[in-house]
Amino acid sequence: MKSRKLLVLVLVLAVAGAAYFARGYFAGGPVAVRAQGGTERVVPVEVAKIERKKVPVNLDALGTVTPIASVSLKARLETTITAVHFRDGAHVDKGDLLYTLDCRQIEADMKRVQAVIDGAQASFEQAQRDVSRYSDLVDRNATPIVTLNNAQTAVNVSKATAESNRAQLENLRVQLGFCSIKAPIAGRISMANVKVGNFVRPADTAPMATIIQTAPIYVSFPVPQKNLPAIREAIAAETATVQAGIPGDAKRAEGAVTMIENSVDAATGTAMIRATMPNKDELLWPGTLVNARMTLRVEDAVTAPASAVSVSQTGNFVFVIEDGKAKVQPVVVERQTGDDAIISSGLKGDETVVTDGQAFLSNGTRVRVQSGGRPAAGGKPAGT
Repeated sequence: MKSRKLLVLVLVLAVAGAAYFARGYFAGGPVAVRAQGGTERVVPVEVAKIERKKVPVNLDALGTVTPIASVSLKARLETTITAVHFRDGAHVDKGDLLYTLDCRQIEADMKRVQAVIDGAQASFEQAQRDVSRYSDLVDRNATPIVTLNNAQTAVNVSKATAESNRAQLENLRVQLGFCSIKAPIAGRISMANVKVGNFVRPADTAPMATIIQTAPIYVSFPVPQKNLPAIREAIAAETATVQAGIPGDAKRAEGAVTMIENSVDAATGTAMIRATMPNKDELLWPGTLVNARMTLRVEDAVTAPASAVSVSQTGNFVFVIEDGKAKVQPVVVERQTGDDAIISSGLKGDETVVTDGQAFLSNGTRVRVQSGGRPAAGGKPAGT
């Protein structure tokens, strides 16, 4: 019976001691800050200096690369391909010869029509001489006037014949130009869908090849409707820029906003933005998805490493180092840019905050700053 009472007493004392220790530890009391032997516990931490600097105001979105122009090459004659002058997937310049078609039939028709024109011209000149001669004879009553009328009719007929065939010859010259298919724009050409010897015609549904303009190029991405006033203001102030890159690639292409869609999509509450990128190095490829970032402006702000910000039930806070001790400082985080947290309230810009070791801290814990602390917002570690 005595042993049972003794066991109960030991358990009660153990529970009471554990509760007292836990209360003291989480409250930052003397138990929490003292180690064995009664010495004050010192927590090693890494720190960084808070900075006030210029930071961009960005909008991030997922965008799509689209070409400014895309041209499908099709034949305008029913004939055979005699030559292909480009390499599949190559860059072509405007005016480059791409295909040559069989033009022999057109060339033969041109010679035939030219012969008809020459004959009509000869008949026209002969009829004009007849009109001149018959006019004299009619004046002397040496020939009936009907002869003069017939000669004048011959002039008109031969003239009309010549003009009609000249128009036909011009049409053949236009068709002859269709035998040489040239690049209407500069860009990247697709593979050749038809080769030498293939018969082509205007009714073919598949293009002979496709050219896509790659420089400059469009990047289109949606933005929330609430950001439209700020975007329009930035465009008017000429401070808006856009960067875009393929996910996983550090390279970025930069351009300018050239269009805001004239209406908001009621289903998504977003408006489409289009930026034009020079893309001379062809970093952006048509049809790819890219990470788009629009910079609206650059403003002065207090920045802290995102790793310095902790979250509690009452909001965000940081541990500020004062007189070798950690002090809890509530902060308001406006947004995060990269590894930096933009602080709108709670810090002035000259404090030193803990960036590593917060899990072992409470308000008033004594700390020891380790060398090689983490830089704050692109700055140097505190104490360097």
